[in-house]
Amino acid sequence: MKKLFSCFVLLSFFVSCKVAKTSMQPAKQNKVDFYQEKAEEFFLQHPAFQPAHLGVSVFDPASGKYLFNHQADKYFIPASNTKIFTSYAAMKNLGDSLIAFQYLKDEDNITLRFTGDPSFLHPDFDEHPAFDFLQKNAPQITIVAPKYTAEAFGNGWAWNDFDADYSPERSPMPIYGNLVYFGKKGNRITVTPKAFKDSLVIFSSTEDGKFSIARSKSENSFTVVKSNRNFNGTAIPFVVKQDMEQLMIPLLEDTLNRILSYANEVVLDNPKWQNFYSQSTDSLLKLMMHRSDNFYAEQVLLMVGNQKMGIMNDAQAIDTLLKSDMKGMPHAPRWVDGSGLSRYNLMTPKDFVWVLNKMKQEQNWNRIKTIFPTGNTGTLGGLYKGYEGKIFAKTGTLSSHVALSGFLITNQGKELIFSVMVNAHQSSATVIRKQIEQFLSSIINEQ
Repeated sequence: MKKLFSCFVLLSFFVSCKVAKTSMQPAKQNKVDFYQEKAEEFFLQHPAFQPAHLGVSVFDPASGKYLFNHQADKYFIPASNTKIFTSYAAMKNLGDSLIAFQYLKDEDNITLRFTGDPSFLHPDFDEHPAFDFLQKNAPQITIVAPKYTAEAFGNGWAWNDFDADYSPERSPMPIYGNLVYFGKKGNRITVTPKAFKDSLVIFSSTEDGKFSIARSKSENSFTVVKSNRNFNGTAIPFVVKQDMEQLMIPLLEDTLNRILSYANEVVLDNPKWQNFYSQSTDSLLKLMMHRSDNFYAEQVLLMVGNQKMGIMNDAQAIDTLLKSDMKGMPHAPRWVDGSGLSRYNLMTPKDFVWVLNKMKQEQNWNRIKTIFPTGNTGTLGGLYKGYEGKIFAKTGTLSSHVALSGFLITNQGKELIFSVMVNAHQSSATVIRKQIEQFLSSIINEQ
């Protein structure tokens, strides 16, 4: 009996030692603790984030589960992250190539109806098949009123950005990106399109090369004024004028060097209308996403509306998309423009994760990787160096607001979707971006 008791005591001793040894070993950190720790380190304890509003969502599409959420149900001003919504709509609805215009052709005349294609004679493109077609195949051209009911400016755009190159006016028949390009050749100022050369007034000498060019608020009147900086060229939006006969038709006439006819009535749908295609859709979407081009985004949304409803109207396009292709988002967004220039836009991190996941399910991954910037490219230039091919994401920046949403591929080969949104910060955008970079880099390295 004593022997049995001794064995029992000895066994209890070994068991207690094993338990003690196990309890002293650090427990493996679970995923929630990992993300919370990184959020604390790079966001919540950082001084730049103390006055700011922060939303974070990290999602695993393979399991269909969120790995981390911090205020991901809250609404934020997304800035140019809005272009993710626009890009998804375009990838789903615009096909492989952009429709430059629809046309009816007979022996003596071509009737055109423009569709909002922003690439028409845009200097981003070396080839312009739509323009070449009109030059070679149109003895007489009649342009009919497009199906267009949008405004030149988006809802909630800043009024004093009227002369900024990042906010050209929208139109049904864009030409040259709706911009006037001013350059310098010797002491002479060059103007493209040439039709605007008589709209330039020079009030000061340009011999020393120190000057700038400004435009009046409501007219296509451009003025050269003295500056303390060298002039290296600039692009300024022109006033489109909603009556196409006032400006857009004359601009095209000047470029084609011929007189055009204009029918100021919408021609009813005709089964004989043909589509003329210009650039590949993805070539334009890549430019839109890599440099965050607002004009492209706005016109693309109008083109989506034209494709889905037969009319170019941004509000109707958004309403239709939210009731069809984008139905079922976690939170009903307030979506008012294609570019994100408007501060009226309100979306949640979970909304962006939802759209990105839907994009990944429906689109070829190589297509997504081409359209979205990766590390140290596009608007991610200077960031995520060494993480090329590990992150594909869209930036968003307005004064006091920074956002980044997209895809991550970790060093373990795991594919994740994320959205980080920061509003009302009082720091610099650079500081906020660097903290987001550290947070996402830690995920890539450790997950």
